[in-house]
Amino acid sequence: MSTAFVARRQPVQRDPAWPGRLGWLLAAVVLLWPLLVTTEFKPWVLLDPQAVRVTGHFIASFVPPAHSLEFLSLVARETWRTVAIATAGITLGLLLAVPLTLVATRALSMSALTGQMASLPLALRRAVRMLLIGLRSVPELVWALVFVRVVGLGPAAGVLAIALTYGGMLGKVYAEILESGDAQVTQTLLRNGASRLQAFAYGLLPQNAAELTSYTVYRWECAIRSSVVLGFVGAGGLGQLMDGSLKMFAGGEVLTMLIVFVGLVALADRLSAALRRALG
Repeated sequence: MSTAFVARRQPVQRDPAWPGRLGWLLAAVVLLWPLLVTTEFKPWVLLDPQAVRVTGHFIASFVPPAHSLEFLSLVARETWRTVAIATAGITLGLLLAVPLTLVATRALSMSALTGQMASLPLALRRAVRMLLIGLRSVPELVWALVFVRVVGLGPAAGVLAIALTYGGMLGKVYAEILESGDAQVTQTLLRNGASRLQAFAYGLLPQNAAELTSYTVYRWECAIRSSVVLGFVGAGGLGQLMDGSLKMFAGGEVLTMLIVFVGLVALADRLSAALRRALG
């Protein structure tokens, strides 16, 4: 066997694409650096002796977690309130999102059966799309601050804030999921005299039910997290209780609430997996 043949059989020791990868890495650094400067990102500040000392004292206060019967009873009540805020908010968001989805989905348009939508349905569809953009563009925290001034402190502000923001999110994603599916059955139903709602129920919904359900449960999980954050601005629930504990540097109470919060998210994840299996 010749030496040249052996040389050809030996694996290449150097990645031939390394110049391109190095170029992309340098470009990413050049683009990222101004962003880090703008945001005053200085992670070495965390290693400052004073910062390390304060952080150490706060983390040490987490142990042991608060476990008095009175406090656990309070946490249980506020946890239930947090779940209620998230569930009521996502339910109102669904009531807002579903009708808007039916209007915004092109596959459910009667006039689109000819190939091009008529002017009025097209204008209405675009208006609904803009409404969905407007609803989800405003963070739920901003809506909560608005509603706290309107309806006062308490869970009602959190419910309304989640309903508006998540209504926009659900409507937008629902429409995209429905439009990405096979529209042939839906169009056949519409051509044979079925209503828009019947075409949705018997055409689009069965083939997209698993994905729609999975996303809805995921948004419910996000609503639970949001309801905790909204509590910091007076919208009630576990977040408001945690805000008070943080201000008092009661680390044990904070740890207990964090454990409960992680349990809630894990429960939502298990529920989502169970629903996907049931619908799959």
